Parts: sequence; C-alpha cells; structure tokens
Amino acid sequence: MNPLYRNDRPGVMPASWYAATAEVPALRPALDGDTKVDVCIVGAGFTGLNAAIALAEKGLKVIVLEAHRAGFGASGRNGGQVSTGYNRSQRWLEKQMGRENARRVWDISEESKDLLRKQVAAFGPEAMYKPGVAHGEYSAGELRESHDEIAYLATHYGYDQIEPMGREQYSELVKSPLYVGGSLDRGAGHIHPLRYVLALARQAEAKGATIYEMTEVTDIQQGAPARIVTKTGTVTADHVVIAANGYLPPMLPAINARVMPINSFIAATEPLGERQRAVLAEDIAVADAKFVVNYYRFGEDGRFLFGGREAYTLGFPQDISTALIKRMCTLFPQLEGIKVDYVWGGTLGITMSRLPCIQRIAPNIISGAGFSGHGVAHTGIVGRIMAEAVAGQAGRFDVMASIPTPMFPGGSHLRMPLLTLAMTWYAIRDRLGI
Repeated sequence: MNPLYRNDRPGVMPASWYAATAEVPALRPALDGDTKVDVCIVGAGFTGLNAAIALAEKGLKVIVLEAHRAGFGASGRNGGQVSTGYNRSQRWLEKQMGRENARRVWDISEESKDLLRKQVAAFGPEAMYKPGVAHGEYSAGELRESHDEIAYLATHYGYDQIEPMGREQYSELVKSPLYVGGSLDRGAGHIHPLRYVLALARQAEAKGATIYEMTEVTDIQQGAPARIVTKTGTVTADHVVIAANGYLPPMLPAINARVMPINSFIAATEPLGERQRAVLAEDIAVADAKFVVNYYRFGEDGRFLFGGREAYTLGFPQDISTALIKRMCTLFPQLEGIKVDYVWGGTLGITMSRLPCIQRIAPNIISGAGFSGHGVAHTGIVGRIMAEAVAGQAGRFDVMASIPTPMFPGGSHLRMPLLTLAMTWYAIRDRLGI
C-alpha cells in the first residue's frame, strides 16, 4: 500500500495535541495543469520548506509539491527535540570519515541548531524554542561511555554545553527510578514542531515559492530538464529536490534501498499542573539510551508528551496507547492512573547507520532523507545545503553525502523483513536490560 495513505486519510491532520494547539491554515490549491520551473521540491516538511526558502531567496522560480498538507508528515508530529550531533559519536565518525570531514559534519550539525533558533525568533516565535535536552542511561557502562564522549567533545570540539550527571544529581532532574545517571545539554532544546513547520511554509511563500497541497507525485522522469508527474498535472524542472523521507513511495530505488520507514507514537496526558515537577524538575526534553528510545517533555499547558514504542510493521497497530502508556508508567510510576487525552503516530525515515542519507540521484536530482530521529535540527540545514548544490556550490553537499549510509541487505525488497527481525532483537535486549 502507498505509504502516503497507509495510516492516514488524504489531507487530514492527525488528531494530535500539536494539531489541537496550532493554527492550521486553509487548504492550499492542488497543482492544476502543466508548468515549468527552475526547481521542483517534493515534500513540504522541514527539509523541503527550508530548501524552498533558500532557493526563492536566490531568485529562482520554486514550487513545492505536497501529497497532503504542509507539515503533515513527520515534521508536524515528532517529539520536538532539537538534538546535538548525530546518532553516532564523533569518534566513530572520525574513524569512518576522517577527522577533517567529521569536524565539518559536526560544524554543520551545530549550525543546524543555530539556524532553527534564528528562524523561530525571526518568523516563528509561536514554536516556543526552549533550551535543554537530558539523556538518561540505564547501566554503568552506558554512563561511562556517555561521559567519555562528553569529555571528548569538550576537549576536541570545544563543546562545553553538556553537563555529566551521576545517579543522585540526574534523579533530581529526571525523576525516574530506572536511570543510573545521565547528562543535560543546554545547547540543545525543544519546540512545538507543527507550529514551526507551518511558520516555514508561510516564510517560503513570503519569499516567492508556491506550495501545492493534495498533489501526489506519481513519477519522476529523469532528464535535463526533469519531468515530475502528478495526478493533476506535470512539472518540468531544471532541478528536483526530493524531501519526502519516510513517506516516499517506491519510485526512486537509490533512496528506497537506503531509507527505511518506521513508525513512532506519542501520548499527551491531561494537564498535570504542579504535578509535572514530580516528573521533571525543569522544562526540558529528555531521551534515553534504549535502542527503542523513549523521548518525552512537557507541553506549554502542562501535558506530559511521551513518545516511543517504535513499530517496524508498515501499518500502525490497532491499539497504540496500551503499550505506550505502560512504557510511560514503568519509567514514571507516579503517573499511574493519569488520564491520556491524545495519542498519535507518524512515520520517520531511518538508515542502516542511523545517519542522514544525502544523495545525488541524477545530475539535477538530489535527495535528503533518513534523519533517524535527529530531523528537527538536521533537516533545516540539509535543505539549505541542497539549495547550495542546486546553485552550483556543492562543497557542503558532497561532505554530507559522504556520511556512510549503506543499502539495507536486499535493497528495498528485503529491508522491511530483515530490519523487523533486527529491531525485534533490540527490543528484546531493551526489555532484558542486556
């Protein structure tokens, strides 16, 4: 089944706390007929809209094609965490890419957070960026490895925003009995992601880009120019930027073989008022060391937003909430019996290495996908870097494209069953504490 409609109705935003607390604009028109542009962008999420802003600022004629609504996919449903670095340590990246390129991708990651903060301040203050992301560890080995990496970043990269914490100090901040310690990164933060992506859409239009909603791309025909086919018209474009991530149908094997769609889910409780201080001592976001990661924070109205329970089946489970709430209450027994008002899911893209997949599909077709849970920050800068490549400045694009993202075994045909087996194993390890 087409991933665009597997778990969603056309153009209908999920019944999330985000959608309930954002001003979603009226539906934009669909593409009608044939048109010619400098750049066609497929996907109106963080990546595509940032590319559109940057390209429109360069004076190019830009359109964005979105099968549903701007911000409909992972960009408008995620945990809102603006993270530092990547899913691999800098030492790992140095071994794989060399110290110089590892430094360059680190600098790009740091720029990604700065870009987001500046955008929120300039045209999306309602997204409410707040500093602070904690990370919890479950074993002495994990804690030691985490604190070693914090020291390495401070010594070799000059990044001194992360405070390592032992069990007692961390438990005063994150009030779960299960963590043995952790850290707090003041250089990271969290936002209301749907408000942010809607602000990006407004800014793209203000800069001169055109967004067509309810316009599903059914074929991308390579050539100079390329031809993009939709159900309601065609686009002839000198350049194409693919920004569909986990929602991309199986039309570009080079992307589909490296980027795997997975589902994650979030619950929002009733407002907790003063009781929220019995969970988190500060208004921060938190992630932890589980491979099937837990991520959580409070909304502005005091609701606890708890995410996790990745599902490696293509469709959402019939019952999303039971296992998710059980997971939440295992971490925080003090929340037992709390009413949950919203539960929703979404699809993100991951890679074998859990690192972003930046590719040149053809001389005039490029793609950014597979952000593997770090997309709130990385997608924006990748969108701008792809805009640089379209304009002929491919230096940073080539560095990001050198990040190792191998094909899944068996390519796009076997990626799902093989990864399902692997992820099931990791989920068992998480439960057993191995």
